[in-house]
Amino acid sequence: MHITALLLSRLQFAFTISFHIIFPSFTIGVAAWLTFLEVLYQATGRPAYRVVFEFWLKIFAVAFGIGVVTGIVMAFQFGTNWSVLARLSGPVQGPLISYETFTAFFLEASFFGILLFGRARVPPWFYLLSTAMVALGTTLSAYWIMVNNSWMQVPTGYVVANGTFDPVDWPRILFNSVVWVRFPHMLLASYLTGTFCVAATGAWYVLRRQFNAEARVMLHMGLYLAAVLLPIQLFFGHLVGDYVHDRQPVKFAAIEGRWHDEQPAGEVLIALPDPSRETNRYAIKVPVLGSLIGSLSFDSKEVGLTDFPSEDRPPMIVPFFAFRVMVGCGIAMLLIAWVGTYLSRKHRLEQNRVLMWLTFLSFPLPFIAILTGWFTAEVGRQPWTIIGILRTADAVTPILTTSAAWISLLVYCVVYAVIGAFGMLFIYRLLRRGPSGPLTLPPVAAFPRRPMSLANGLVAEK
Repeated sequence: MHITALLLSRLQFAFTISFHIIFPSFTIGVAAWLTFLEVLYQATGRPAYRVVFEFWLKIFAVAFGIGVVTGIVMAFQFGTNWSVLARLSGPVQGPLISYETFTAFFLEASFFGILLFGRARVPPWFYLLSTAMVALGTTLSAYWIMVNNSWMQVPTGYVVANGTFDPVDWPRILFNSVVWVRFPHMLLASYLTGTFCVAATGAWYVLRRQFNAEARVMLHMGLYLAAVLLPIQLFFGHLVGDYVHDRQPVKFAAIEGRWHDEQPAGEVLIALPDPSRETNRYAIKVPVLGSLIGSLSFDSKEVGLTDFPSEDRPPMIVPFFAFRVMVGCGIAMLLIAWVGTYLSRKHRLEQNRVLMWLTFLSFPLPFIAILTGWFTAEVGRQPWTIIGILRTADAVTPILTTSAAWISLLVYCVVYAVIGAFGMLFIYRLLRRGPSGPLTLPPVAAFPRRPMSLANGLVAEK
């Protein structure tokens, strides 16, 4: 493989976005979880809800900080590595990124300080409102990002004028039907990430026989919420599949592992694709199921990759396997959540150590599902950056050299590794310490003008 500035730029963006997306997906879910906990605490006055809230607020703060730091470089890369993309699509993508700042970041920055410092300084109703506003801010951030990405997947509401893509119909861009399929799918994925991390933490404490009351809150509520959310997520996943089938048939063919037209079409469960021979080896295939999944028909004709020129096809292996890993993670989470909820209703959940271990070990599953789902969507749209109007090879900065791309890639890898290592270590220490001790309040000297005083208080507690 010939190493070029284009290849390195693609690897750099893939690395930074893959590293970054872990933290927003986690914090979106935890922010919603914190709001739910605060509602329960104010409604019931149960101390365990308050203790769990304070515990997860610390973890949320660390993950939120890492997400902000690692996300800053996303916008910079458009200028350094993808200047042609930035110049052509700037009239559309620039305002969308600005809207994220003006809405999501302002809400988060304004009310997050109240979460950290304001428990004893504001009325309970305003503290709950602040928690909800932080959750709304994280949700709006996801919305603007998904609008931006969905426009690149299905560009609408623009005209080509003076060599750029100029918006002429903002409602079509903001309220595209594709957005209202992909945005809930991503939002639910984030909620599931939060619920499984919470449930896994509760299972860990149950196995260690620690923090009994708080562990039960985390374990039972995490599994209950996951059991409810997962069927809804599967429904929206089906809707996403419908949009891909109708709008991006070449991506759909790659995901399905279908090389040639079939009527009716079978469904390839697993295989080893061979692009050089345009066939699948060792395929396990279910007849007719492909037509049923693709068109809700028993005899529909489904297109194959060979219907499209080779230069317009995505690299099939990545979306083919990534999609199956994502679905496998979803099925595993569904089984754990439903069995766990059933045992919880029977009051036998904590006694089943096998399920406790499975729940504890399940915490990577939602992260893997999000990453593989992202790989399916992004690699599956290649060779296009903006489908149908701008190829990835034409979007890269023309004067970018291979050596410069190498240097920036290595620098980002080192910096992200350091940030991630220290962040994960701090979160691990918080998890090891657990929700113990009295209800936590900011130190008396803690004020928004002296934010490190809060960090000093956390260190002192250790």
